[in-house]
Amino acid sequence: MRLALIPLLLLLTLVSLAIGLGSGSVAVPLTEIGPALWGSDTLHSTVLLELRLPRLLAAFAVGGLLAVAGALLQVLLRNPLADPYILGISGGAAVAALLAMLAGLGGWWVSGGALFGALGSMLLVFGLAHSAGSWTPTRLLLTGVVVAAAWGALISFLLAVAPEHNLRGMLFWLMGDLSHGGEWRAPLALLALGLLLLFPFARELNLLARGELTAGSLGVHVGRLRLLIYFSASLLTAAAVTTAGSVGFVGLVVPHMLRLVAGADHRLLLPASALLGGSLLMLADTLARTVIAPQQLPVGVLTALIGAPLFLYLLQREAKR
Repeated sequence: MRLALIPLLLLLTLVSLAIGLGSGSVAVPLTEIGPALWGSDTLHSTVLLELRLPRLLAAFAVGGLLAVAGALLQVLLRNPLADPYILGISGGAAVAALLAMLAGLGGWWVSGGALFGALGSMLLVFGLAHSAGSWTPTRLLLTGVVVAAAWGALISFLLAVAPEHNLRGMLFWLMGDLSHGGEWRAPLALLALGLLLLFPFARELNLLARGELTAGSLGVHVGRLRLLIYFSASLLTAAAVTTAGSVGFVGLVVPHMLRLVAGADHRLLLPASALLGGSLLMLADTLARTVIAPQQLPVGVLTALIGAPLFLYLLQREAKR
């Protein structure tokens, strides 16, 4: 099963991409997807190349970023239920993005504000957790939860004072929205770069998952590795939030599910998380576009509706084991 996992996930990725390209208000038969992507001057070519393909690639990148970040944080916090949003990163991004929307700004201002807010929140959490001279996973987790709660209060305040004509867009962004996710190159490049840079540390991640004492006795520089994991997971999450807003459960369910199926070897877990997370978010975004067409749902609503019962099932399965 472990040897066949990556080929199976690659196949799932291609199937998810084909379903997403073919589904929508203008249905595109599978046999016409290939010719349309080669740029023939037709309606199908315009729909696929200008609308659906960029959005699907953005969805794949966001899902992969969140899943890899989740896998890293579950090692860092030594908690299989850790989530990329648990450290308040998405809250900081949301506050900055909502402020840009309230100021009447859009496009790159919202994305840039979200990135700035996410990175600022990351530095704030780490600075507060490290203020005593050193930090532990428990201290980092508690600091992140408190900062996330503070961001949540600010978000509620901004929504309460927002003009009514801005409210719908703000709520869609908070629930995860890929309708403006045409920028896919930067998040996809960051996902590939992150995997390339993290893969050499897969053995050290495996040792850290067994405990800091075990990892340290086997030659792992635990402090440096924890810092690498934290900043890598934070940057990946920041890029995902910047592209699509808050999309929950992907970073929680995907690495947890893969650990149950294929074990905790990060040489396999990291690329598998990227593929499965990207595939699931492409499928969720396709449903969000089509389930009540011509209206669209925020993709975060679909991931929550799918992820919550799936996660409860995984918990029950683990308890029985």
